[in-house]
Amino acid sequence: MVYFNILTNPFNPNKGRISKVLPGKQTVWQIVKEQKIDLTRPTVCLVDGVAKLRKDWNCILHQKAVISFVALPLGGGGGKSSNPLQIVLTVALIVATVYTGGAVGAAYGAVWGGVAAAAVSVGGGILINTFVPTPKASLNGMTTSSLTQSPTYSLQAQGNQARLGNPIPVIYGRHLIYPDFASQPYYKYIDNEQFVYQLHCLGQGEYNVEQIRIEDTPISSFEEITYQIIQPGGKNTLFEEDVVTSNEVAGQELLKDTICGPFVLNPTESVINKIEIDVAFQRGCYYANDNGTMANKTIQWRIDARLIDDEDKALGDWVTLGTESITSNNHNAMYKTYTYSVTTGRYEVRATRLDAKDTSSRAGHEIRWGSAKGYIVSDKDYGNVTLLAITMRATDNLSQRSSRMVNCIVTRKLPTWSPTSGWSSPVATRSVAWVLADILRASYGAGLADKSIDMQALYNLDQTWNSRGDTFNGVFDSKLTVYEALSRTARVGRAIPFIQGGIVRFVRDEPKNIPVALFGPRNIVKNSLSIQYVMPSEDTADSVCVQYFSEKTWKTSEIVGSFDGSTSDKTATVELFGCTNKDQALREATYMALANRYRRRIVNFTTELEGLVPSYGDLIAITHDMAKWGQGGEVTEKSGLTLSLSEPVKFEEGQTHYLALRKKNGSLSGPYVVTPGALTTEVILSEEPDIDILTGTDAERTHFAFGTADKWSVLARVTGIHPRSTKVEITAVIEDSRVHQ
Repeated sequence: MVYFNILTNPFNPNKGRISKVLPGKQTVWQIVKEQKIDLTRPTVCLVDGVAKLRKDWNCILHQKAVISFVALPLGGGGGKSSNPLQIVLTVALIVATVYTGGAVGAAYGAVWGGVAAAAVSVGGGILINTFVPTPKASLNGMTTSSLTQSPTYSLQAQGNQARLGNPIPVIYGRHLIYPDFASQPYYKYIDNEQFVYQLHCLGQGEYNVEQIRIEDTPISSFEEITYQIIQPGGKNTLFEEDVVTSNEVAGQELLKDTICGPFVLNPTESVINKIEIDVAFQRGCYYANDNGTMANKTIQWRIDARLIDDEDKALGDWVTLGTESITSNNHNAMYKTYTYSVTTGRYEVRATRLDAKDTSSRAGHEIRWGSAKGYIVSDKDYGNVTLLAITMRATDNLSQRSSRMVNCIVTRKLPTWSPTSGWSSPVATRSVAWVLADILRASYGAGLADKSIDMQALYNLDQTWNSRGDTFNGVFDSKLTVYEALSRTARVGRAIPFIQGGIVRFVRDEPKNIPVALFGPRNIVKNSLSIQYVMPSEDTADSVCVQYFSEKTWKTSEIVGSFDGSTSDKTATVELFGCTNKDQALREATYMALANRYRRRIVNFTTELEGLVPSYGDLIAITHDMAKWGQGGEVTEKSGLTLSLSEPVKFEEGQTHYLALRKKNGSLSGPYVVTPGALTTEVILSEEPDIDILTGTDAERTHFAFGTADKWSVLARVTGIHPRSTKVEITAVIEDSRVHQ
């Protein structure tokens, strides 16, 4: 007979595999024909693990030959410009270790990778976490010195800014923000009162705006402020926001027969259709009589404009926009704004005074050119962002500084997903899961389709995070990679992202009791088992101080997590981006301290292809006599509840003993309570096992693990899986339930 396998999905061998036992004395071509194997796709034929070229497919297979057909995926361009074999070989599980400096186990040929134990020196001591990388990023997420500081997380930079060249912020959860300017603010005067017009960008997407404030005061306390929240796709109806102000016009005094200017008003490749001129009479306009009364004085001036091209060359003659005058006996400062409609184009402007200035000390007869503004003609489409338009009237309540201290408390709206109803409409949420989904799906993120994301895993994790009260509340306002954003977000939920078979998946560090696979002397390559003990030193931290951005004060706060027996002498300080809740920060600080204390044994071993059964984070059982982790071997015979074993086992007096069995798919059955048989190689089961025990020679016999309740095996969490030709190298950290206490 011949053992036949065909793998139709190399990214998921267990799901896409068909296995049969076929009659012997057949050629490869006969099997292809009888089993109707599709050869229109690139297909590799393996006989006893060795690739066979098609020219050799006429050979007759020997008895018990193992023949496997692996259908490879086509690459881009219909397979004409890609190497499909290379695609299979480079499918990798990638674990982000940007904060630890740990190695990513995504070597060429790897199906999965992992993280090596990495000790990180952080403030106060050395801290390790062999499962979830220890955070080591600053709260503001700065990665490039050329970018401006975050106005949210930097006290020195707090305030509204026009952060040109920086990313449009993405806010998740509930957070306080100082929104950036979407366009430059400008000023104008109405009835001698100054008004400032500001258009702010809250961030990408939709938000529930809980509160708008000027510094620490709600905006409702300022009667002189009018605002409008503009949802994505909406229009600003408060004012025209695309206004350019000339930098050259800055309070020059106008004098008779002296031309001030010309000054270019709007930039290259822009056109305007309206010009505004601000003039200031800082000493008023009056003449003081001998009797103390104020007499009228008059000031006259003219504003001219001329069309120019993008090289600043004149396209025509000067045109007078207005000949203006003011007559007054007011000795207080006065400010005026004059508006002129013009033919659409690019302009330069100039101004001159028409009357002579009275230089007498009794007269207020001075005029200064305050500013020149142009209203740009453009299609105002800001994309999928939420805007805030504000009009402020200058009063004693509002200073120039406070007008740039507009801040908001907002909650991001995101769609949520369930396996029964799919995606919902955007709702205000602080869920870690839907932040991760948005990072992967959004145009400002990875832009992935749902099929490339393990949505069911995110849904299940969302239930866990909601029950614990774990949330993510953070502002991404600096450039960083998608994987870095994913890692920071998942870290708040004690989870880690990885890529497996082209799908982004997530695993959380949480208690697990059922191993998914059993490894023992019969399926661990001889002399491949090694144990690394990460020994503590005098610099090893035994408590962790987590810095977080408090939702109470909206400032950086900190809290220390420790355990019985720890001291405050060796405290490591880490910053947990996205955490704003004190209780959550304490839970994570305690978890990191416990992981640092109890997860210090790393085991490495090599096995065969059953090493591909577990995935990153899965719990496995390891039995091995070298480390005294129980006893292992194979079941050679079954008679009723009596099992004959390949190795003798030793019962300890007064102890209850257990036997675990390996299923066909590599997972674990049991453990079952056993009692001694007539021989040292026999045990008696207390109940019928839930698997068919294999004892013959037609297939690999069932493996067993034997020992007392806490010694039949050791449980470990997988942190790395590295295929090596026909073998698989596994790295795991010995689990300790105290980490999750």
